[in-house]
Amino acid sequence: MISSDRLIALNDKTIQKGKYVLYWMQASQRTEYNHALEYAIEESNSNNQPLITVFCLLDDYPRANISHFRFMLEGLSEVNQSLKERGIGFSVLREDPTKAIPALSKDASLVVVDRDYQRTQRQWRQKVAASIDCPLIQVESNVIIPIQVVSQKEEYSAGTIRPKMNRVMSEYLIPVRKRRVKNADEGYGPEGLDLTVIDDILSRLRIENNVLQDNRYRGGTSSAKKLLRKFIQNDLDVFETLRNDPGFDRLSNMSPYLHFGQISPLEIALEVMRTSSPGRESYLEELIVRRELAMNFVFFNKNYDNIECLPNWAKDTLDLHALDPREYDYSLSALERADTHDPYWNAAQREMMNFGKMHGYMRMYWGKKIIEWTDSPEDAYSACVTLNDKYELDGRDPNGYAGIAWCFGKHDRAWKEREIFGKVRYMNANGLRRKFRIDKYVQRINE
Repeated sequence: MISSDRLIALNDKTIQKGKYVLYWMQASQRTEYNHALEYAIEESNSNNQPLITVFCLLDDYPRANISHFRFMLEGLSEVNQSLKERGIGFSVLREDPTKAIPALSKDASLVVVDRDYQRTQRQWRQKVAASIDCPLIQVESNVIIPIQVVSQKEEYSAGTIRPKMNRVMSEYLIPVRKRRVKNADEGYGPEGLDLTVIDDILSRLRIENNVLQDNRYRGGTSSAKKLLRKFIQNDLDVFETLRNDPGFDRLSNMSPYLHFGQISPLEIALEVMRTSSPGRESYLEELIVRRELAMNFVFFNKNYDNIECLPNWAKDTLDLHALDPREYDYSLSALERADTHDPYWNAAQREMMNFGKMHGYMRMYWGKKIIEWTDSPEDAYSACVTLNDKYELDGRDPNGYAGIAWCFGKHDRAWKEREIFGKVRYMNANGLRRKFRIDKYVQRINE
């Protein structure tokens, strides 16, 4: 049984006499360690009905680029094959879910959906819940501990959320058993896109953000698991000491796969916990505490993607220093072109543009410098969000928004006051040179 605290009924409708159970897959794009899928199978077996699964693809999904779509479709192609092998129908529909799901629900006994914390997908679920005649059950699967089990409010920092998580953590570090489907698909699902011709699908999408990036990262659960095994075998032992050094690429690179729900954080945690690696605790802190702090942030703070999300002390100190003179003042287009005086910042921007992922430590430096080189804190915040969401494979994500907010003081404390930053933490190029072989990073990115 799926734990009841992962379930939320989004309307008060009763189960109907339908032909099938419908799983609307959106945030958890995988067939392994997917609580929503396993709950939908439980319900289909209980109702002695087949299960059909649909995913809704929108050309105009906010700030998505063509490389994001490619990565996602590569993952959905694997989902398609995996579900077919289990006797479950799957269709990727190029339709608005607020129209497609209500239409399909007319023949459904109930609808199951996974959970997302950001406004676009939350609004979809609310609209669908209000427009269908059967239950819409939301199942949380992209965090280890259900978010409202941890806290009922926005947490101030990792220090305040960590003890709350630790009190209940062991209850949720439990493998997810794959359930057998008793009633195979009977062809009720709609015809979807042909996922064997991804290039053809991409050519027909009307995408404004037509950014093409190097395919360094291939989408899908199998790619995620391959990278995870490589990380555990080669890099986890040195994670604590080398994770912040941009000169080395000793990170797990799981963030794009977590963003698209192609791998479960629970599966990653359990794999890492099976080791006795000295890097284990540091990695679990990042994966669980820091990542789920970001989920808490975007769920409880409606301004998660703009400067109004900041604590009052950070807004006040940045505003107090808003008119301080800037030695450098770069436009958004100059920043986007990586056309600054700073070779380290330029390398970070190029890494993001070319490969869809920037080294984690450089993302902090990158955001801090934008504060220093932009006319106002508001313009700086907007530039960070715009560039991050346009280029990062893991952009448009709670972790990304929390990372940007951290650059401006969120989840941090006040430091010694200085020009432009006020009491917000400062970073500079001298620090990079002192701590790391930063020229090695620049060389690696420019090769």
